[in-house]
Amino acid sequence: MKLALVGCGLLGASVVAMASGVLPVDEARMIAERVWPVLVFVASVTVVAELAARAGVFDVTASLLARLSRGRTIVLWLLVVLLAVLCTAFLSLDTTAVLLTPVVIAVARANGLPALPFAFTTVWLANTASLVLPVSNLTNLLAVHRLPSADPAAFVVLMAGPAAIAIGVTVLLLWVRYATRLRGRFTPAPLPHLVDPVLFWISAGTVTAMMPMLVSGIEPWIPATVAALVLLAVYGWRARGALHPSLVPWSMLLFASGLFLAAGVADAAGLLQLVTAWLGSGDDLASLWGVAGAGAVAANVTNNLPAYLALEPAAADSPARLAALLVGVNAGPLVTPWASLATLLWHARLRAEGVEVPWRHFVLWGLLAAPLVVALAVLPLAR
Repeated sequence: MKLALVGCGLLGASVVAMASGVLPVDEARMIAERVWPVLVFVASVTVVAELAARAGVFDVTASLLARLSRGRTIVLWLLVVLLAVLCTAFLSLDTTAVLLTPVVIAVARANGLPALPFAFTTVWLANTASLVLPVSNLTNLLAVHRLPSADPAAFVVLMAGPAAIAIGVTVLLLWVRYATRLRGRFTPAPLPHLVDPVLFWISAGTVTAMMPMLVSGIEPWIPATVAALVLLAVYGWRARGALHPSLVPWSMLLFASGLFLAAGVADAAGLLQLVTAWLGSGDDLASLWGVAGAGAVAANVTNNLPAYLALEPAAADSPARLAALLVGVNAGPLVTPWASLATLLWHARLRAEGVEVPWRHFVLWGLLAAPLVVALAVLPLAR
């Protein structure tokens, strides 16, 4: 609700700016043309993820991983790492934070394992693994159209090195932190009961078919929307009571729309030119560290989306600088709770599951992890 109120406030301020001439109507129209496919994708993939979760897709997948580990805790944790990376890459960081977190906690508890190592794995990887594909993060969907080639393959090639390092460093830090709690063996629990096997298999098949289409070169909103319509139709047939307007992330859409227009107002007023001048130019390592560091600091002070929008003009003239900015705003929000919406959603789910994580623990470990992950992930971009 608070997110929606902020979004409405930003939209209202933007309307006033348009009425007063600060934001020309033509520029507002250009912003709308740029962001509507992004917002449609966010809405559609959220509906897909929510309905797939209700059908038991994530629960069964996590339980199968427990069986695949053959009772070895460290192997199960590594398989959860893989699942978190795939979920973040193809279904976005918010899906990992909101839907995968309670699943891995339930699996840990069912098998008599500590929940915190698995919970922290999902939230850290939700952020650092969001560098993999354009659809992994809202910022990526904005950035990909700033590249010389808007093809998803170009994005993957550009971000492959930073993403691999960010994920690798994250996993290493998590292992160092929880090594003693990830030892030993357990007896795998039975697979969860499926209330509607038909719904499960259709949902699993739809998600499986959608994932490669998201990186096929087709605009991501198209396969995501088709998948959402398929699942809505199937649920209308099998479980109509599960269909509710709350499936659509209205608060997030309002918040994002307000931020996009507010950034347009700031740009039209010349405020972002100051940021561009301050960060300078250049693709050398020092310059890229400056861009990434500014992104990480801005994200932890405000939020990763407004941080990206504010700093994009200073990086959009160079693929390497744009990639460094994404490293900062995607992998850097590991310190403050509000730096990433995924982190706030993750914490809310933990409390709902009865798992308490003091923010001071999150912040202290984030102060160690964020600078290390960001600094090392930028290295492959330097010329």
